[in-house]
Amino acid sequence: MTEVLIDPQRLKTVRKARKVGRAKLAKGTRLTERQLTKLETAKVPVAVSELALDRMAHVLQIPVQALTGELPLIEDDLKPVEKTCTSGCCG
Repeated sequence: MTEVLIDPQRLKTVRKARKVGRAKLAKGTRLTERQLTKLETAKVPVAVSELALDRMAHVLQIPVQALTGELPLIEDDLKPVEKTCTSGCCG
């Protein structure tokens, strides 16, 4: 499995701006809250699997490249995530 470097500060900034708790991100990425804490508090870029990176981007509703630093963060990346209906009542 290929690993990709992510910017820890960027992950934390986006997660907080998007108002996604560590518990929700952990559940959506299948990482533990402790693993996420280690990722977010690292002083240097951290290697994560492409699968974990894809899951983080999906939960945070941002492009993968925004977490790796390949794309700059834009205003929309720092707005709360849009809530989606999970019950199926909204189509």
